[in-house]
Amino acid sequence: MGAETSSDTRRSESRLSRNRASLAHKVRYAIGHPEKVPAHLRRAARDAWLRARHRDHIAYYRAVMASDAARSPEAAVGGRPSTERWLAIGQLQFDYLVGHGLRPEDRMLEIGCGNLRAGRLFIDHLEPGHYYGIDISPDILIEAKRTVVRYGLQHKLPYLTIADNLTFDFLPEGYFTVVHAHSVFSHSPLHVIDQCLENVGRILAPGGFFDFTFDRTEGREHHVLREDFYYRTETLTGLAARHGLEARFMDDWERLPHGQSKIRVTHPARDRAEERDPA
Repeated sequence: MGAETSSDTRRSESRLSRNRASLAHKVRYAIGHPEKVPAHLRRAARDAWLRARHRDHIAYYRAVMASDAARSPEAAVGGRPSTERWLAIGQLQFDYLVGHGLRPEDRMLEIGCGNLRAGRLFIDHLEPGHYYGIDISPDILIEAKRTVVRYGLQHKLPYLTIADNLTFDFLPEGYFTVVHAHSVFSHSPLHVIDQCLENVGRILAPGGFFDFTFDRTEGREHHVLREDFYYRTETLTGLAARHGLEARFMDDWERLPHGQSKIRVTHPARDRAEERDPA
């Protein structure tokens, strides 16, 4: 048991210190996984073409999602064309939030709702009209509406709308008790994350929380093409603090079978205490 734990720890440390953007890593990966080289070359060619056409990252990634959704709506959210995997990751997100107290009366905003991989479960769990999903991709939102129909969730009246930034300027102040973003910051440059953290506090209700996942590195921060970004935990917690928010690393999420890490953002403890006890 001890040897296995030590081996797992070494593998984890190696994964977290890896620089996937380096030429050395790419060569080693290509030698070890030659069957994946053609797919990577196709992604690299698409990346070059879309970057030339779209200087703005939101427009760029909207085009990426359009390309992915045209091939497979399920693969466009999660990157693996497997219904079983799509269902499993959605269930994982749902079970985690319910385990952390997600209640039917909560008002939830899901950033990057995609085709409702987890959203279909949140919609079913929450009271009618309490789920609000936004995404930058009109193509994937069409698939989200099809998911609502496929699972018979029309009576839950979910809101699904497109967004072209993360200012949330069209949403009410202090309204959402839960904000959720899964596999969004893993595809976002730092200025997009900064915009989100700058504005999410305004729409977050006192006592509420914002959970987001990210691809974690303990080495040099880097990105692969413009699709996959790797950040150090302290970079993102520090960014939240700069905007007057508290952020903590969610250790219990690390034990679940998912490759990303999770941070929870809340209003400062003093404000939460005042909300619970106005006196």
